[in-house]
Amino acid sequence: MPGFKAVKITEDVFWVGAIDWNIRDFHGYSTHRGSTYNAYLILADKITLVDTVKAPFKEELMSRISSVIDPKKIDIIISNHTEMDHSGCLSEIIRETEPDKVYASVMGVKGLNEHFSIEKEIIPLKSGDELSLGNMTLAFTETRMLHWPDSMFSYLKERKLLFSQDAFGMHMASDERFADELPADLLEFEGATYYANILLPYSQLVLNLIEKLKASGMQLETVAPDHGPVWRGQGISHIIGRYQDWATQKPTMKAVIVYDTMWKSTEKMARAIEEGLLEGGAKVKSIHMGASHRSDVAFELLESGAFVAGAPTLNNNLFPSMADVLTYIKGLKPKNLVGAAFGSYGWSGESAAQVDAYLKEIGVETVAEPLKIKWVPNAEAIEKCRQLGLAIASKMKEKM
Repeated sequence: MPGFKAVKITEDVFWVGAIDWNIRDFHGYSTHRGSTYNAYLILADKITLVDTVKAPFKEELMSRISSVIDPKKIDIIISNHTEMDHSGCLSEIIRETEPDKVYASVMGVKGLNEHFSIEKEIIPLKSGDELSLGNMTLAFTETRMLHWPDSMFSYLKERKLLFSQDAFGMHMASDERFADELPADLLEFEGATYYANILLPYSQLVLNLIEKLKASGMQLETVAPDHGPVWRGQGISHIIGRYQDWATQKPTMKAVIVYDTMWKSTEKMARAIEEGLLEGGAKVKSIHMGASHRSDVAFELLESGAFVAGAPTLNNNLFPSMADVLTYIKGLKPKNLVGAAFGSYGWSGESAAQVDAYLKEIGVETVAEPLKIKWVPNAEAIEKCRQLGLAIASKMKEKM
């Protein structure tokens, strides 16, 4: 392997992770800028490795560690998260470095033992536990279901540094290790995309955790997540504030229209609904699923107030791309949305009702019965679509 180098994060702490420039899909989420798998080395009296990396990147991790110390000098390994992009090479690292102790959360111990055949005992940690590294101390907080049952924060007291595992991260490969070295609009987009596609279903738990962090009086000078850049300075309060905004899911006057089309009839309906929404005072993002990815829809819905979905009928069912995105969004559980279903058809016309059923399962408050138009929409049909847009905009205003 090339001579990969560690990057100093703060006094006695180094980033020793890996950069994945080529990954483009992360369990259904489009990672169009790649990702990083962050691991951290603490040069305390007891040298400690916090997390590992995805299995194919083990040698990159070992190379970065070796640029600072002999890996055999590692005394302790902490696993904050069992998911295999962070634990994939853990078994091998344990065998090669032979640490004195390996720790994980209570659920992490269970998860790691079920994932892998790890010969060494993994010692459980729970919220409130502390671990002496000799001249420094790590304190632990279980963050169950943010976003796995085993998730855990580790806080290095003397450096005021929080290892936040998958919280406050983003899927983005870059040579820059710190958020303040990157453009603010890029951080906003990738941070929001990550939240929308990974953490949105757990938003109430996010709000609870933020309140817990505030009440703890924990001082933060550095926040080091397991994906993306490290936060420091004013960036920390900014990203925590944005998480609070995203978790609250306060409705806005932005409407998201998501549709696919066979012969442009459903698209004509979407355009007419868009006109009605605009006339009613809404901002509109229209997404054609023939040219977009499901994770783009999740991002656009994050700070919106309406979800309008349309599909043509194919073989007595809604169009496949719409079934895909609606199933995906259902799992993300967005809140506080109004909307409606629409669609065109030739002879059977089941799609609009099926889309409507999906919207209701998602929790969208529908403002009208599903609108279905046979064949190509005429002037009367177009007006019905425009009126539907107006009705949705009116309901959005009520919710503000």
